[in-house]
Amino acid sequence: MAEFQRRVLDVLRQPMESGVISISRAARQAEFPARFQLIAAMNPCPCGYLGHASGRCRCTPDAVLRYHNRLSGPLLDRIDLQIEVAAMPPAALGRQAGAGECTQRIATRVAAAYALQLARQGKSNQRLSNMEIEQHCRLETHGEQLLHGAMTRLHWSARTYHRVLRVARSIADLADSPAITQAHVAEAIQYRRVLREI
Repeated sequence: MAEFQRRVLDVLRQPMESGVISISRAARQAEFPARFQLIAAMNPCPCGYLGHASGRCRCTPDAVLRYHNRLSGPLLDRIDLQIEVAAMPPAALGRQAGAGECTQRIATRVAAAYALQLARQGKSNQRLSNMEIEQHCRLETHGEQLLHGAMTRLHWSARTYHRVLRVARSIADLADSPAITQAHVAEAIQYRRVLREI
């Protein structure tokens, strides 16, 4: 993702937030539907080896910072899940096969969670307005304390706060939990920490 110019990436901000894109040409303006799911990847540094066990990275701290600065803060605010995937040694790759939940079971849980969201609020959690978030994403006391602490420590915006609440609500739905617990909030926070801390 960081291989694109920053101005090109920042054009994604409006459709990511509103689900529409506005085109202005010759004193005319048109809006088009633009709901999409962004799935992107990037290396930890220009060479791709920052933090690798081999120690092969020779990028300077300034080069790493410039590389990460290609993604603006407002763009990162709009990416709900940010997950680091560490390189695995070849011997470990074979051991991972078959570990974890099967695809069919995951698909069943996702379908059930989506049906629950439609029954509760008539739309997916991702489409909840800020007012609807207050209604459908209420936190228990410990979860609220955890989220406010993370916001303070990680300097999150109000937009990030609402996005974390949506993710925590989705995690609770996948667990078939009517309440958003502290564990759901903690998991949602973990999905937001990677790029900001590099």
